[in-house]
Amino acid sequence: MAERATVARPYARAAFAYARENAKLDAWSGWLQSAAAVVSSDDYRRLVRSPGVSDKQLLDLIADICGATLDPHGRVLLDLLAENDRVGYLPEIATRFEELKAEDQNVADVEIVSAVSLDAAQQQRLAGALRTRLNRDVRLHCTVDPKLVGGAVVRSGDLLIDGSLANKLERLATDLTA
Repeated sequence: MAERATVARPYARAAFAYARENAKLDAWSGWLQSAAAVVSSDDYRRLVRSPGVSDKQLLDLIADICGATLDPHGRVLLDLLAENDRVGYLPEIATRFEELKAEDQNVADVEIVSAVSLDAAQQQRLAGALRTRLNRDVRLHCTVDPKLVGGAVVRSGDLLIDGSLANKLERLATDLTA
């Protein structure tokens, strides 16, 4: 996976630099996300293996799905990726592009996995605390995992806070058996 991220990084940086310079961050974010979803789909993978489907047809398919958000410069990037046999790296490119965009806009994407659904007040309190800790605006992405038993796991970049009961029980079991 690290190799894919390494290959994707310069493409994402170049795409981000162009999009920021031309005030097209949202448009490029949109088409990159769409293109990444296409390339990640099982249908696309089947088409890639089909002997009767050309690379140009695959690129045209991606371009058609991206629609109007794909400008001529975006099409040049798609063509360059195809020329270098890197179309399959679109998911990593889109992910890195989003990271650069969030950095530029001083926003941290925070994933919160909790044992039960968080209500709006709990989400607001968490966002406020994280905003203070990270010194950035915060976008919460909340999911529920009953296996945590209680508590929550918070992830943002290198930050990991595991306040789940499942983790505490696991540590207690380790301490008791050690």
